[in-house]
Amino acid sequence: MKHAHSPRGLRAIGAAALLALASIGAQAADKVLNVGISDALSGGGAVYGLPQQRAIDLAVEEINAAGGIKIGEDNFRIKTIAYDDKADPTEATNVVRKLIDRDNVKVLLGFCCSASGGAVASFIGREDVLMLVGTAGARDITAAGNPNVFRTRPPGDYTGAAAGRYLYDKGVRNLGILAVRDVALFTQYRESLIKAFTDAGGKVAAMETFGGQDRDMSSQLTKLRALKPDAVFISGYVEQAAFAYRQSKELGLRMPRYGFSGGSEAQFLKVASNEQMEGVTDLLAVEFSVQALGSDKAKRFAEAYKAKYKEDPTPNTAYAYDQVYVLRDALKAAQTTTDVKKMIAAVRTLPVPADALLKYIPIDGKMFDENGQAYISNGAFVWKGGKWTFAGELPSDAKTYSVYLRSLRK
Repeated sequence: MKHAHSPRGLRAIGAAALLALASIGAQAADKVLNVGISDALSGGGAVYGLPQQRAIDLAVEEINAAGGIKIGEDNFRIKTIAYDDKADPTEATNVVRKLIDRDNVKVLLGFCCSASGGAVASFIGREDVLMLVGTAGARDITAAGNPNVFRTRPPGDYTGAAAGRYLYDKGVRNLGILAVRDVALFTQYRESLIKAFTDAGGKVAAMETFGGQDRDMSSQLTKLRALKPDAVFISGYVEQAAFAYRQSKELGLRMPRYGFSGGSEAQFLKVASNEQMEGVTDLLAVEFSVQALGSDKAKRFAEAYKAKYKEDPTPNTAYAYDQVYVLRDALKAAQTTTDVKKMIAAVRTLPVPADALLKYIPIDGKMFDENGQAYISNGAFVWKGGKWTFAGELPSDAKTYSVYLRSLRK
């Protein structure tokens, strides 16, 4: 049987065939951009590193699902290569060497912890790569002035100064401090807090410290209790801070408790009860919080993260998520995946990406200042009824801190 086709029908068939060929051509043009991740995926630092990796993966999935990144005639899909640096300086150095020398990546993401991130930052200025740092908050990471290092999280002492002024404004005049030793992020935050607090007229009754692996702070808390300060301030990693808050209630401390640690409700409740946490105020940068950010983007991210990982995002996840959108916008602007100098130049002049979760404070209209540092507001979060509740912003001066950070460059 013969089938007759009208001219219109033949044209339709021809158009469909051309569309199919165009689709095949587009798929063939898709290329892969390998991006390295160095983060603490095991050990104590994993409470920050695993959420960072998950946030990165979620952002990558979103960008790839939206069509990837168009550069010239090519379309790039991001693929991550992740290794566990265990928050250890030597491990992180080895991981980054492997990513650069064996995997040939031109972009590094992750870096939740200051010791490991700082070790990499100490030599990365000599490498032909772009390094985007997340939660690691030691000042030296961006104070060094490496042109290829950019960080989404503000340094600890930027927040510490705001916290010191806040404590004095809240009526605290005599402060007891319990803090982890020898961790740059917490040490710099604490020193900045003490200076701002004492400059305002406050007095530090005593400072007790604990080691990085300690879990029993009862003796230090007992000493502070005997001094009867107006308030106690506790800083350290999430698990350690949770133990200290629990033990402070077990020992009958009645004064207000403030701190600096970050961490989700679920992370604290693994160690301390809701009753033992009630009334604690965490003084930190305004990280991921749907309540504090109040945007539809934040709500969508929280829903997508929980749907994928079956748990709520931790506060630090947004630093890593925003890294990926910084990379996307920089690659679009630079129109290259191989010329690192052009990529760096694009990041340096980048405005805050429209898809960023956090409320960045631009410096001269740009997301990053001349040090490669981004800034957000600082805030107070109070534990009420089993949840961190945003209580308001702390006084912060990003522009002044940016000038100070530049003055530290060697």
